[in-house]
Amino acid sequence: MVAIFDTDNAKAQDVAKRHGIPTVYKTLAELLSDANVEIVDIAVPAAAQPEIFAQVAAAKKHILAQKPFATTVAAGEAMVKQAKDAGIIAAVNQQLRFEEGVAAAHKMVELGWIGTVSNFSINVNLITPWELWPWAKDLDRLEVMLHSIHYHDLIRWFLGDAKTVFCAAGRTAGQFPKGETRTISTALYKSGVTSLVHANHVNRGGDNYAEYRIDGDKGSIRGTLGLLYDYPNGRVDTLEVNSQVVPTDGWMPYPVTTRWFPVMDAVSAGAPLRASVADNIGTLKMVEALYKSMDSGVSVDL
Repeated sequence: MVAIFDTDNAKAQDVAKRHGIPTVYKTLAELLSDANVEIVDIAVPAAAQPEIFAQVAAAKKHILAQKPFATTVAAGEAMVKQAKDAGIIAAVNQQLRFEEGVAAAHKMVELGWIGTVSNFSINVNLITPWELWPWAKDLDRLEVMLHSIHYHDLIRWFLGDAKTVFCAAGRTAGQFPKGETRTISTALYKSGVTSLVHANHVNRGGDNYAEYRIDGDKGSIRGTLGLLYDYPNGRVDTLEVNSQVVPTDGWMPYPVTTRWFPVMDAVSAGAPLRASVADNIGTLKMVEALYKSMDSGVSVDL
């Protein structure tokens, strides 16, 4: 980390002091003129990202854009073009693709350990402290746009783009945010594969859980997302596989040893991007279709 900028300079100064960041700029233009800045992490709400993204791309700095990197597909497509025209690498922080257990599960599927995938389900039941993000309080689109987008993006990484989606959503009386806090989303793929995402952020039972399961015709994979059991502290994730191919003699644990965070080795090592802005357009289309279904009460074809 070589520099930081925020519209609230006092906050930027505080963050810089706590994390040893040597330079705090008063304007974005000053930061973008610094030759030492190679990659810019744009960590702002989605509505504010397109304007900043355009300035960073024009300065030919590589980009890590926080998710969602745009609120509409049209805005996202314009940003993809800006990155391409500038010749820069631009990724979206869909960090669940980098979580150690999930990445291992993806490799297991690639290797055919569970045969042909038939279903992918993610089930989370939490108390989410939405008060940590006061800017999200009045958003009409909340749960899918800011949280479950990770799960839908993850499923796209495994299964590709869905053919048809359906989403039902709810709210709870007295909740802090305006937008939806409970969603059930299903998807059907051309191959006949299905997926399910169930997310509840108002779990008053005290038994938070965050689980995923991938089923195939020759086995299954199951895991947990430790961060959500005690947010924001979290715990180490878990992963197990039950395979007729390996074989595993029942459920075999896979050693997940670290907490997850995204890495950008595309710039330094030329590695292919795991979550490019171009690929993430598919995730934005998925989210847009889910909200269309939520609003209309019917399934939506992508």
